[in-house]
Amino acid sequence: MPFQVLTMGRVGVDVYPLQTGVGLAEVTSFGKYLGGSPTNVAVAAARYGRSAAVITKTGADPFGKFVRQALDGYGVDSRFVGTSDIAPTPVTFCEIFPPDDFPLYFYRLPKAPDLDIQRDELDLGAVRDARIFWVTGTGLSEEPSRSATLAALAHRAKADTTVFDLDWRPMFWADPSQARAYYAQALRHTTVAVGNLDECEVATGEREPYAAAKALLAAGVELAVVKQGPRGVLAVGRDGSAAEVAPVAVDVVNGLGAGDAFGGALCHGLLSGWDTHRTVSFANAAGAIVAGRLACSDAMPTEAEVEEKLRAAGPDAPDKSQREV
Repeated sequence: MPFQVLTMGRVGVDVYPLQTGVGLAEVTSFGKYLGGSPTNVAVAAARYGRSAAVITKTGADPFGKFVRQALDGYGVDSRFVGTSDIAPTPVTFCEIFPPDDFPLYFYRLPKAPDLDIQRDELDLGAVRDARIFWVTGTGLSEEPSRSATLAALAHRAKADTTVFDLDWRPMFWADPSQARAYYAQALRHTTVAVGNLDECEVATGEREPYAAAKALLAAGVELAVVKQGPRGVLAVGRDGSAAEVAPVAVDVVNGLGAGDAFGGALCHGLLSGWDTHRTVSFANAAGAIVAGRLACSDAMPTEAEVEEKLRAAGPDAPDKSQREV
């Protein structure tokens, strides 16, 4: 049976300090968690009862074993997790200075195994048949992952729902100026694009939210989702309809997993057939919940938790419902 959510790209181990407001040089205790944006999206989708899998690679090391065990524990199928001998499984450290400072330190050199995904290793049948196929900008940053990602998108040919998470990490690109051209290739095969203002600017040259959304639509997508941080979320469809949702109040503990929680919840809403406003409202609340927790994968909420968060926000929470633009 086809997967409801199949993601492709980054995986690793997040090593987060158990002390906040302290630099890494002073931290004395850490927690170890499954990490990597598309991997976390699959975990989040599985938390809602969706069948999910991730296409990625680890190193041939104990952390690779941890990745597979963690995926199995979260109910995410690990059959497409390969092994590469080019480097160990990546590790990511962060510093936690709430509410808005979370420096990341990626240990992915000389090259991360998840960037060693080969085109001829892909199960293109699984890619084509998945209800939602999710790829990221990081997957375009280096070969052979770039060619594999674009080949998967071309083979899928916009079947069902194909999501491109713009996922801009400039430190992963040897030449960041090349990104827009490769993003444009991916957008031609995409039905939904998701990104924050910085990522939208990289992809389209536009930073104003409505202009960025329209540029993404012009690039080929059917739905453009623009995350605006403290201003909430904007979603614009090809039919001209727009939904703008205000942020959900939260005491931020660690904002790093919020976008992945948003992504998994977005997938759940799209699979559920909800309208755009309900879908982005649900995803927005899921992201807020995870921003109030330490970990990423471990922190992904259930549907009941998200609905409770929405109820707590109240029916009079400020937002702009669907309208034409």
